[in-house]
Amino acid sequence: MMLLLLNHRAFMAAPLRSIKRALSSTSSALKWEGGVSMVQGASRGIGLEFVKQLLKKNEKGHVIATCRNPDGATALCDLKNEFPERLNILQLDLTIESTIEKASASSIRERYGSLNLLINASGILSIPNVLQPEPYQDQSFIDQFFECPTSKLSYEDTCDPRSTHLILYKHRELASSRASTETTLTTVQKSSLLLAYEVNAVGPILVIKHMWPLLKDGGGSGTERDVAVVANVSARVGSIGDNRLGGWHSYRSSKAALNQLTKTVSVEFARKKDPVICLLLHPGTVDTDLSRPFQRNVPEGKLFTKEFSVNKLLSIINDAKSHDNGKFFAWDGQEIPW
Repeated sequence: MMLLLLNHRAFMAAPLRSIKRALSSTSSALKWEGGVSMVQGASRGIGLEFVKQLLKKNEKGHVIATCRNPDGATALCDLKNEFPERLNILQLDLTIESTIEKASASSIRERYGSLNLLINASGILSIPNVLQPEPYQDQSFIDQFFECPTSKLSYEDTCDPRSTHLILYKHRELASSRASTETTLTTVQKSSLLLAYEVNAVGPILVIKHMWPLLKDGGGSGTERDVAVVANVSARVGSIGDNRLGGWHSYRSSKAALNQLTKTVSVEFARKKDPVICLLLHPGTVDTDLSRPFQRNVPEGKLFTKEFSVNKLLSIINDAKSHDNGKFFAWDGQEIPW
């Protein structure tokens, strides 16, 4: 008799637990209708444009924008005033892992509980007199653009040629010397390689590492997708198969590393059957601070506005399916060879 009573209680408890889980899931989905997106590297350039379009195209979605110095991100603060309820700005420093942990474990989980989209948009291509893929033709342009002494550089997110990080202070010998351009092997420097790798490859992967639990909890809930998406902004020059010109050693190798690390993460997500996929995106040559010193070589019609490029990339993200996991796409939706 006692056994039957226990079995009856267990039978009744099981559906109650299922109902509670369903109600909790429904409540979460309703609360964050439109989904929760995070843009890492959101203070300027492509990252800032991602934030703008995510807010304006999705009237119910919430956006978390991170950068190293929120107080100095004027354009981002202006957006906060425009979307006070749906935009949350957090401090995150790519090369200080504790700030990534704080953003994920504390702030995001406490306020939102989950993520549906993570965009890693920050990157570094060049720093005049420190990291130069190719020669600048106009020294006066450098002097005008590079407004502070190299020794006083601070990291600014998202495609800024002045972007560097505290790692720069670990390599003062590089900052105090005249850097060579990376058009030949003889000018490659260890410090340049490490700096590019630190910002372009290591940082984004650490962000994914700490946001992973939030992405698993979010999946595609509140969006029109079946899965959560990690979108890492890469570059075509990171393709080994597409490399026909050489040069740009630090930038090429750091983006190739980002591609490999992202592909490896995507394999793990698939193996564990997590509702998360990874994409690598080439935005084309976009008219930002990152590309400005090199725009003289861009063919007519191939220099894109931030608005055009981000609109194309968001279309790829929004249309992404599970079978796109681990793929490397150009802005026009074409796959790029590894």
